[in-house]
Amino acid sequence: MPLFQYKAADAQGSILEGEMEARAPDSVAEHLQAQGFMPIQIEEATAGSGGGWLGGFGRARVSQDEIAMMTREISTLLRAGLPLDRALEIVVNLSANDEVAEILGEVRQDVRGGSSLYAALDAQQGVFSRFYLNMIRAGEAGGALEVVMLRLTEFMERAKDLRETVKSALIYPAILVMVAVVSVVVLLIFVVPQFTQMFEESGKALPLATQIVVGAGEFFQAWWWALIGGSLVLSALFKRQMADPDSRYRWDERFLALPLIGDLVAKIEMARFSRTLGTLLDNGVSLLSALSIVKETLTNSVMADRLDEVATKLREGKGLGVPLMEAEVFPRLGVHMVMVGEETGRLSEMLIQVADVFDREVKTAVKRTLGLLEPALILGLGLLIGAIIMSILVAILSVNELAV
Repeated sequence: MPLFQYKAADAQGSILEGEMEARAPDSVAEHLQAQGFMPIQIEEATAGSGGGWLGGFGRARVSQDEIAMMTREISTLLRAGLPLDRALEIVVNLSANDEVAEILGEVRQDVRGGSSLYAALDAQQGVFSRFYLNMIRAGEAGGALEVVMLRLTEFMERAKDLRETVKSALIYPAILVMVAVVSVVVLLIFVVPQFTQMFEESGKALPLATQIVVGAGEFFQAWWWALIGGSLVLSALFKRQMADPDSRYRWDERFLALPLIGDLVAKIEMARFSRTLGTLLDNGVSLLSALSIVKETLTNSVMADRLDEVATKLREGKGLGVPLMEAEVFPRLGVHMVMVGEETGRLSEMLIQVADVFDREVKTAVKRTLGLLEPALILGLGLLIGAIIMSILVAILSVNELAV
């Protein structure tokens, strides 16, 4: 029998990890449930781990859009009164993606065999995230699967909008940086050498600025391969450091400490934290269990690590808002709103409002940051290219004066 690695949570939110031999993931889940644990993640010991904060797709190339569309279609059919088995069959027939159709076909077979939808989805190793699976399980337990799937769709669409906002905002600065690099390289490698021989034949000492530019051009011509190789090596080293938990933690600390970038990262993570936690609480997941799930959705390891401290203080009866404030990495506005939600007994509703607020804050912060970054990049590019051209012109003028 295959060996499975599992993670499960007890009623107090403590995480249990271990290995178990079983015929299928369903058997592991049933065994854990019988012992009073809530299965969080089950995968074969030899299999790769599942992915990102909305689910990595290790087995199949299934996009977030396709997962969201599939979820919305199933929710719509369930709300129309169709049984789950029939709804899955229709979505399989409607799917234009063979991978999605194959996954849903296997899920439908498991459901027909008596498995819950949660267990059937969990059996698709690495396709659905822990957050997605726990939402489905909460919906099945509460008898409101169609409502939960609709909320999942809305959650995924909002998360996509947030990601697209940040990505789209970075396109123009990235193009400016590329143009700057290409322009400087072309000037130093192809334009400056055209004047080098003339300068050498003049016999006159060149201005310092011209000497620097000529030297830089000769360096680029002779060592361009080393610069490219060095860049690739540095990129590989950075990726390796980001894969190491200790190095990743130190880099995330540096990112949070940056004046503009740190504020933007904190707001993005606060929006993600609030929406995920609020959605889980709104669907019956306990606060401690929800926090352990939310921790895996955060991309900044410093903020994720602070959630362990928050969970510990929560078990001691200190609530959620005060430990979040003591963590000193979450935006104070969001934490104060969480405290208000705790005091009024409307924590899940307030968390969703916090997420909406910080979604807007992120968009505003991105626009403000770009408002400063774009003119700075344009000015820097203009000054750099202008300095190179002026150094050449000054040298040409000095050579002409010598000729006269």
